[in-house]
Amino acid sequence: MVDPPAETARERVARAVDRGDMVTVFGRCRVEYDGRAKSTLGPGDRLLVLKPDGTALVHTDEGHQPVNWQPPGSTHDVRVEDDQLQVESHRTGPEEYLEVTFESIEYVTTVDVTDPEDLSLSGTEEDLRERVLESPGLIESGFQPLATERPTPAGAIDIYGEDSDNRAVVVELKRRRVGPDAVGQLDRYVGALARDLHADREIRGVLVAPSATDRAQELLAENDLEFVALDPLPT
Repeated sequence: MVDPPAETARERVARAVDRGDMVTVFGRCRVEYDGRAKSTLGPGDRLLVLKPDGTALVHTDEGHQPVNWQPPGSTHDVRVEDDQLQVESHRTGPEEYLEVTFESIEYVTTVDVTDPEDLSLSGTEEDLRERVLESPGLIESGFQPLATERPTPAGAIDIYGEDSDNRAVVVELKRRRVGPDAVGQLDRYVGALARDLHADREIRGVLVAPSATDRAQELLAENDLEFVALDPLPT
């Protein structure tokens, strides 16, 4: 993507982070770090790299070392504030935050860099979908899948179904550890159904993934959404 608007870039980066893609964003940005110390970088042209393992790197035009970075296992939250793209990388143990705010964006790239053999070992989102469809009780006793990729104004629902009390259930699947952005995606799907498809019916939202960050768990509770820990492949 060349010279994308901030919201367009946010959607692209957020989807790529959820999929576990490699992401690069180049543009004029400010960088704030808060953790074991504090640091600030004023506006400058820099390259941000987000890796599937949670690594975040900020590079300038000099040297091979990043000027700021977060280690593997960090989670990334992508948002737009004041028409500027913000990417926050967070790690725990110790608590550290790296926030990159782009005043302008020259390009965004997202690439699936997972080796096919690695995919067969770690499992795919389709593997996770098939597990749930073949054994709906993995979600909960009495869950009945009714449709996959059901369209809504907010996007396609991975699995749509009903629980034993005849309540609608929106199931969002992620093959890797999830952060706040996945919770926001699920909340948008539930809201879209409530507004446009099932205004008079109770709707539950269930996020299914191997694990979730502490912040994601907090947001799930705040939005009255649920989480089921499930790997794409049986262990």
